[in-house]
Amino acid sequence: MSAMRFFLTLILALIVPATASLSQAAEPTPQTETASLTTPKQRLDALFLDLKKERDESKARELADRIRLEWQESGSATVNLLMQSADKAITDDKKPVALDILDQVIVLAPSYVEGWNRRATLHYQMGNYRKSMSDINRVLAIEPRHFGAIAGMATMLEAAGKNELALRAWQQFLDIYPSDRKAQEQFGELAERLAGSRT
Repeated sequence: MSAMRFFLTLILALIVPATASLSQAAEPTPQTETASLTTPKQRLDALFLDLKKERDESKARELADRIRLEWQESGSATVNLLMQSADKAITDDKKPVALDILDQVIVLAPSYVEGWNRRATLHYQMGNYRKSMSDINRVLAIEPRHFGAIAGMATMLEAAGKNELALRAWQQFLDIYPSDRKAQEQFGELAERLAGSRT
C-alpha cells in the first residue's frame, strides 16, 4: 500500500468515526450531573465536560492530568506492574524490551487504552511510524477523546506532508481540549501555512 493510500485509509478510520463519537460525547448526560460519579466512564465524562468548558490554561492542565490518571489505571495489578516495567525499560533505553512488555499488556488487556497509547508512542520513538499510526487507530477506537493520541496523529500527518489532514486532527484535539496552548499554536501555524499556499 502506498503512503498516500495508507494515510487516507487512516483518516477514514480515525477522524470521521472519532468526530462522530465526539459529537455524542460532548452532550452532557444526566450521569455527569449527579453528585456521585462512581464508574471510570462517569468520571471521565465529567472530566472531559469540564475540560471542554475550562478556559484557564493551568486549571485545564490539571483536568488533563486527572484524565491521564484515569487512563493509566487498568484495573489489573498484573497489567499495572507490566506498565511500570515497560516504563523502566524505556528509561533504561531498552526499547525492544519495553516493546515486548507492551505486547504482553495488549494481549492481556486489549481494551486498556493506555497499553495501545504507550506502544504507539514507543513505535514513534523507534521510527516505526506505520505501526505507531496503527496503534493510534486502536487507541481512538477505544477512546475517541484521547487527545494525546490525536496529537501524535497530527504530528505524523504533518511530517508526511498531509497538512490539511493534520489541521483537521488539530481541530479535533482543540474540540476536546480547547485551552491547550501548544495545540493552539500548532493549529494556527498550520492554518497560516495552508492559507499561504492557496494564495
